[in-house]
Amino acid sequence: MGRKAAVCARTGEGMRGWRRSKSGDSGGTPGPAVRQWRSAPLARRGWWRPRSGSGSAPEPAATAAPLALWCGGGVPHPWHEAAALARFSTDAETTMGLVQHEGGPCGVLATVQAYVLKYLLFFSDDLGNPEVSDPLYALGQRRFYHISFAARDDFSSLTDDRKTRALVHAMLEILFLCGTGKRAVVASTGGVNCAESAAVLEGLSVESAMDWQKVLRINTFTSRKDAFNCLLANIPMFESRLGAMLFLISALLSRGLECIQADRDDPSQPLVTAPFGHASQEIVNLLLCGEAVPNVFDGKMDLGGGMSLKGIPNDVEVGFLTLLESLNLCKVGQYLKCPKWPIWVVGSESHYTVLFALNPNVQEENELEERESKIRRAFDAQDQSGGGGFISVEGFQKVLRDTDINFPSDKLEDLCNAGIIVWSEFWQALLQLDKRAGGMKDPTGLMGKKQFTIYHFNGIAKSVLNGNANAGGSSPIQRPMLCKLSVSVPPRWTQDEYLADVVSASTSGIKDDNVLSLAPPVQTNQHAPLVDCIRTRWPRAVCSWAGDVPSIV
Repeated sequence: MGRKAAVCARTGEGMRGWRRSKSGDSGGTPGPAVRQWRSAPLARRGWWRPRSGSGSAPEPAATAAPLALWCGGGVPHPWHEAAALARFSTDAETTMGLVQHEGGPCGVLATVQAYVLKYLLFFSDDLGNPEVSDPLYALGQRRFYHISFAARDDFSSLTDDRKTRALVHAMLEILFLCGTGKRAVVASTGGVNCAESAAVLEGLSVESAMDWQKVLRINTFTSRKDAFNCLLANIPMFESRLGAMLFLISALLSRGLECIQADRDDPSQPLVTAPFGHASQEIVNLLLCGEAVPNVFDGKMDLGGGMSLKGIPNDVEVGFLTLLESLNLCKVGQYLKCPKWPIWVVGSESHYTVLFALNPNVQEENELEERESKIRRAFDAQDQSGGGGFISVEGFQKVLRDTDINFPSDKLEDLCNAGIIVWSEFWQALLQLDKRAGGMKDPTGLMGKKQFTIYHFNGIAKSVLNGNANAGGSSPIQRPMLCKLSVSVPPRWTQDEYLADVVSASTSGIKDDNVLSLAPPVQTNQHAPLVDCIRTRWPRAVCSWAGDVPSIV
């Protein structure tokens, strides 16, 4: 067994993803880390070895290695100046949200925020149970919530203790996810008194990897209860200006540094970009799925010749949407688009935010939506273009067989005439093909319109124009933003037909009894970049909101 195989076997991982791509990363999302800086060669090996017990001092190379892998050994300014992980907003409306003071750590903060919301919304009665983050426990809870429950949006009633415990559960789940469910590594600072250690961190200079060797301690846990208690005791450290950095190092070590390098398509690149410290997609994916893969499509893409690109390996608890997909720069797979809970990290060109719903039923599909999803999955399974949206004639024939689609011979010949089948042309043909022949044309017109409410949270402080209007203030206040959006997904398969229906209904006042209403009807159609992200999950969605425009930057 080779050395890499031995290391991954020792940390609970197989040889998945060791093939390195020699081509561009066309199937992934550049994320905020569009421009990357090359790191110094990682010449050292044997960076870190798990030790039994807790509080053990690391070897000299062990503390430098995560920083070398992370950003070439230096620490970008936003990560060592104001990167607290565990500071909740003091504003009543956004009290459930983690506050961000600098732009760099948003990939970590937004992902942790997504998990925090999972526990605050759907596990609020179980926050005292250290085992609540166990996947088997969550499975039973998810079945209950998807049947009969919608969470409340009374965030102002949340106590500090509940928010802290939700944060600890979020951190615990992520670390055990990175540790393949077998272990969690918690990085903290030396010292007996946690509060004193946190105070030391506030004045500590950590601009290089060598600075960490003076203070960093590593604790390895196989018990969720012990890890929970350790994280809870160390909350003051994660509230310090270095909290996000400590948590990211914990996640890197929980996964195992060599296995992280194995996950990546190009291990020569740093995980955080200089000089602003933007988190790469690999960091976000590590916290979402437990592997530092660089792409957002499902599974692995075989390029031939022993080369492949690695994407999301399985379904996830919270998902991911990106503005870049609306610009046709990447294709997010179903694993990230349809997570187990209705919570998504949202990526723009330079920032990460969070989108969430209180009712898990927002992800349920009606008959034609399920049909569309099935056909799209079958098409994507044959798409070897990295999300380009076209397949071969042979692949097309398999899609038709797998989905029971029966085109007339002349239409089939027309689609296959060019030698490749483009999704947009295939979809237009399906819209004209009767439902009884496997198409999407519904002669009854009875498909219900879906309406629901969704929330968007941006943790970085923004100027809220009408946030203090009632108080008579003359200038906007600075605080995180929470926006409540009403979303309507049209019942027809073309936008023009739906907009005609909206105009007709608004002028006639006729109520459609076939509409499935989970929220008040949408009255107006508003647009912002966030709407483009929402439409990658719910095509043709129409959104409206009151007050400030939701911001994803």
